Amino acid sequence: MHSAPEILLAFMLGAVAAVAQDPAQLPAGSGTTSKKSVQSAAQSSQVTVKPAALRPAPNAANIPVDDPEVQTEKQLLLLANQSRQQAGAPPLTLDAGLSQAALIHAHVMLDKQQLSHRFEGELSLPERLAAMTNLQLEQEGENVALDHSAENAHQHLMHSPPHRANLLNPAFNVVGIGVVRSADRLYIVQDFGRALPNYSLAEVKQSIAAAVSQMRHQSGQPALQRKDLPEADAVACSMAQADQLGTPAVQKLSQRFTTLSFTSLQPETLPAGADRAVAGHHLTTFSIGACYGKTETYPTGVYWVVLSLE
Repeated sequence: MHSAPEILLAFMLGAVAAVAQDPAQLPAGSGTTSKKSVQSAAQSSQVTVKPAALRPAPNAANIPVDDPEVQTEKQLLLLANQSRQQAGAPPLTLDAGLSQAALIHAHVMLDKQQLSHRFEGELSLPERLAAMTNLQLEQEGENVALDHSAENAHQHLMHSPPHRANLLNPAFNVVGIGVVRSADRLYIVQDFGRALPNYSLAEVKQSIAAAVSQMRHQSGQPALQRKDLPEADAVACSMAQADQLGTPAVQKLSQRFTTLSFTSLQPETLPAGADRAVAGHHLTTFSIGACYGKTETYPTGVYWVVLSLE
């Protein structure tokens, strides 16, 4: 990694990285991948219901609408995509919501006169992004830097292995870039994400039904008839509202049916272990309930699903 005066970098993949306080050094940083996990439960036992709510993004109302460094941000995007093309990674698409989140955080860093991925009282990265975009994000990452120009910043980021990993991560397909100037220096934030398709609930159910049919076929069992229960969606939404599986509504349903409850980002794939229930030779019908919800556990949103088999 090359060093230069008054250059600071920090990166994030789900965990706050160490940020060097000496402006003459470039920190290596460290972190872990922030990838959404899904939950699943079969015949869930009763658990305590705890409502979950998201807080608004801090200082959002105080950020000016105009963005005088928009050309710098465009240049950073161009440089990032040029490097990705050379590495064989797909290009990043600029998202307005992620850019707003990045710009807000850049202003906070300017106000604090230091680099960090999260200041006291500030939302976590997934929460910050969820507050500004409707994208369905499976994975997030962040680079922050203090430099003199877009070209210098990109060069220094590319010479830092963790920052380079974010920039060239082939899983990322969207980015938000925010830049704030302080005299001759630039506070830079790059917020990366892996955006998944936004399905309608009907499409979610159709994908799950297709997965059930495929699993039955692979197990050598006859196809099941789909008969969605009138209360199925309400049961799924009870989980979203409680931010957990195994709500009383799910427990009540499981007294009448073999019930699988789970969260999903990719509804075309059933959770691990579902085949043991779905492949039952005595089954004749199934029902699907689905609900989309953003919660404290899943700030960027997830599909809550209840699959009942009879």
